[in-house]
Amino acid sequence: MSLACPYCHQQNSSSESRDIIVSHGSFLRQSDQTRQSRYFCKPCKKHFSLATFSPCYRQRKRHLNPRLFEVFVSGVSQRRAAFIFKVNRKTVIRKFIFLGLASYHYLLEDRKRYPVSTEIEFDDLETFEHSKLKPLSVIAAIETGSRRILGFKVARMPAKGLLVKRSLKKYGRRKDERKSKRIELFKELRPYVCENALIKSDENPHYLPDVARFFPKCRHKAYKGQRGCVVGQGELKGGGYDPLFSLNHSYAMFRASVNRIFRRTWNTTKKPERLSLHLAMYALYHNLFLIHNPAR
Repeated sequence: MSLACPYCHQQNSSSESRDIIVSHGSFLRQSDQTRQSRYFCKPCKKHFSLATFSPCYRQRKRHLNPRLFEVFVSGVSQRRAAFIFKVNRKTVIRKFIFLGLASYHYLLEDRKRYPVSTEIEFDDLETFEHSKLKPLSVIAAIETGSRRILGFKVARMPAKGLLVKRSLKKYGRRKDERKSKRIELFKELRPYVCENALIKSDENPHYLPDVARFFPKCRHKAYKGQRGCVVGQGELKGGGYDPLFSLNHSYAMFRASVNRIFRRTWNTTKKPERLSLHLAMYALYHNLFLIHNPAR
């Protein structure tokens, strides 16, 4: 096996396998009780092991990573996860950030494995950070039929309706990031959407110019919004056929699986960036397990 030093990046040649990097014993890793081989690099005089190349390098509780990942996408809060696994909440927070970043990067690579989408749906899902006076918008694109999550963005937005005056008085004018985040999402998705794909959304007047700009050859169909049914807490629609069923069903699963966007919850988002990490974890779990194993 050809090894490269993580410090000086030199590696053994096939003819002189022990010229640069040599075996230098092993050690028992305490976090998961596995034996890891150790190596020595002659040019830079440094030791390393196969664990050095792992994303979990220097993590003392790496065995908790898969278990925490599953509870984070199953409606469990960080505080409750710390109580269940008998660890400090700071450990859970560090694991949350690590798993969220890893999930986001894996999602970017995973969508390259699939053929370009011929029919997609997109819309906004509204939630808030800390208070309903500071709303957030999650714009996501879903592949019709398979319900695979192609991408999403989290955007700040100003309050609406009866909350406008209270929001301005308490927090001041709030920047509206919905258009810029929608543009970022469309830029990302352009290589993964067929040139003549069908793009479906509701009748939001702001959608049409952006779709025409980034997907000029695609067909865009806008549907009138429908009244939500009790089941699904408003995300699922009642009253017959729903042309945006894949999107609305996926949004209902978002609401049921990510505790910080539950309806009537005290688990709220304090930072939009953390909501993005949490949604990345759920999107990965959704794409890899849920839509391929409906019984789970």
